[in-house]
Amino acid sequence: MADFIRITRGDNPYQREVQGKANEPITVAALLDRSRALAGARDLDYSLAEIVERLDRNAPRIAIIGGSPDHPAHIMDYETTARAAIRIWQRGGVPFAFSTPVLCDGTAQSNVGMCYSLESRNAITAMIVNQMEAQSYHGAFVIQGCDKQPLAAVSALAAVDVTRRARGDAPVFATFAPAHVLKGGTIPEDLRNELEAIARKAEATDHQAIADDLRDALSYVLQCSSNQAFQGVFIRAVAAGVITRDEHKDFEKRLAVNTCDGKGGICAFNGTGNSSRHVVSAFGLVHPALELLTAPPDQDRVNAAVDALFSYCNDPDYSVSEMVKANVENAIRIHATTGGSTNLMMHMVSGVIHAGVDFSIWDYERIKDARPIPDLFDYSLTQSRTIFELAEQCCSGQIRGMETVMYELIRNGVPMNVDAPTATGSTWRARLADTSNLSAEGVKQNPIILSRPRRRFSGVDVLRSNFFDSAVVKISGMPDAQLDEFDSKLAVVLYFENEDEANRMLLDDHYLESVKSDEAITRDDLLRIYEHNAKQTPCATSREELFDQMLHEKIIKFAVVISGQGPEAYGMPEMFTPMQHVNANRHLKKLAMILTDGRYSGVSYGAAIGHITPEAKRGGGILYLQTGDIIQSNLRARNITLIDRKALCEDGEVVAYSGRLSDERRELGAERLRLINRRLLDIVPTNRMRDVTDAAHGVVPSSVAEAALETFVEFTHRDLAVASD
Repeated sequence: MADFIRITRGDNPYQREVQGKANEPITVAALLDRSRALAGARDLDYSLAEIVERLDRNAPRIAIIGGSPDHPAHIMDYETTARAAIRIWQRGGVPFAFSTPVLCDGTAQSNVGMCYSLESRNAITAMIVNQMEAQSYHGAFVIQGCDKQPLAAVSALAAVDVTRRARGDAPVFATFAPAHVLKGGTIPEDLRNELEAIARKAEATDHQAIADDLRDALSYVLQCSSNQAFQGVFIRAVAAGVITRDEHKDFEKRLAVNTCDGKGGICAFNGTGNSSRHVVSAFGLVHPALELLTAPPDQDRVNAAVDALFSYCNDPDYSVSEMVKANVENAIRIHATTGGSTNLMMHMVSGVIHAGVDFSIWDYERIKDARPIPDLFDYSLTQSRTIFELAEQCCSGQIRGMETVMYELIRNGVPMNVDAPTATGSTWRARLADTSNLSAEGVKQNPIILSRPRRRFSGVDVLRSNFFDSAVVKISGMPDAQLDEFDSKLAVVLYFENEDEANRMLLDDHYLESVKSDEAITRDDLLRIYEHNAKQTPCATSREELFDQMLHEKIIKFAVVISGQGPEAYGMPEMFTPMQHVNANRHLKKLAMILTDGRYSGVSYGAAIGHITPEAKRGGGILYLQTGDIIQSNLRARNITLIDRKALCEDGEVVAYSGRLSDERRELGAERLRLINRRLLDIVPTNRMRDVTDAAHGVVPSSVAEAALETFVEFTHRDLAVASD
């Protein structure tokens, strides 16, 4: 056998133990058998004897980690697995393959399955750790999907790396291969014409809101998420008699079959899947040959990543935890400038904690705010600027993905750690030294990555309050004029104890009529809110007239509070459906913010404020709010304030509430906690999120957080601080 590379550090159980050498060669041979047949590598030569010899000599044992094929992003894993196995063997390594279940957020959306989504991240992390340790794999080639899998894999490999290095074993090395981008679907012309006819029928029957919402949905690239938007409109159209139930189901089916390409991939919208792609790349863990593709990678692209992997497999500076730690600033700034998903706030924090660092969203905020991060990402689902178009621009050689993003950030004065290691076996500095096709200006038509910012700030912000410790919001997603409609304004709380209650009420076209008649909102409340928000006195006199005037003039604002959705209460599901219901209400859409201890997927006209800590289940202030409370949204100041209602109504003073809600509303809180605990019976006990940190600290197992706090010595907050020049 040729004198191939071997792992030079740590223990090799395959040398001193016999069972592994007896058991595992047949799994390697079977993998290579399948790979040779699938990829047509007829000249690939291997034998059980050579596999045993490589195991004994400590050749790199590399796990090819895929996902389950019941997830669209992992349909083509078998092809990439085959190509990776071939190249690992050719380079003198020993390839293995295993997969983990991957929960699809789109499939789980709007049902109890979403309560398992965040927990699946921790479960995938644990499964990968178990397999890496039990089978003694040195490194990994990770086929990256979407949802919770990418950062779960980063967390797992970083945690194994930290543990192995602490016990004197070889560091863990890895490279990630993101699944290609799934092109958005196309609505057939005949179906589009039929839906436009339905919109005209809605207009003719005095249902203008249904017509407007249907046309809005038609303007989006067809994705599973836009199908959900159609669904809400169809339900309302049936209730209004605009379409029949049979028509609804026919439209639903025809949209569904035209949504996804048969080869799968990561959906083209810039949600958690593609935000994860950007962030894992920014952590240095993705080879540029595999970063942004429109089809599964060919053998040459896989070879480039595997060859680079072998170049740094013995270098501790290129281990997974070191890459994560060295690239934290890069990941945060790239996440911010690309308008990344709010979900990634928790997942990035989780990855850094698993790398052995005591980290939280406050550290994220400190790094992001050290220098203004401009908005350099002009993404749009309605104007054909999706991540699929971005992948086409990269594949055609016009730009270079995250290398272009980093280059443009530097050109705009944002400091980046260009000396951090990456999966090419070199630093960002070395990668950026080649400037060919590096500038965003290389794209002449429909650019998504920009060289000139469209806005001076971007990213996810952390909010503070007198009734919660932290929450997150994407202020950068709101244009200045839209921000002005909510910033410093007073809003009436509309309280829902959970998502089910919110969905039931918000889907009602007449919901605001019930709000209007709710005696919890007094005339004095409305009068003072009008005077503050409009800076004048209303002409209406009665409570009902005042409400109507404020609604018509868009003076009234609402804070739709959805409680009981945190990690421990209900697994922290996404609030996609209630957000869609708010968006579908033509009046409420322009007037409402949403606040929750759950998560978000999607956008709303008003601010979408999530990840509130402490969550309701832990007795946070959100547990004690009620309809009729008044808050002030100081978004630019990153603050939400519960207002002293008595001082407002009696004296017209806008001052913060300074009492203790938990004392004043003790019985209310106790009853709500009873309902939260009762609702937990909906979730299988093995998957309830207990003994985890809160959303501000990544929702990681407490043992992981404690280990990061106890063992974190060399990597300090000072190391993360941004240089002043």
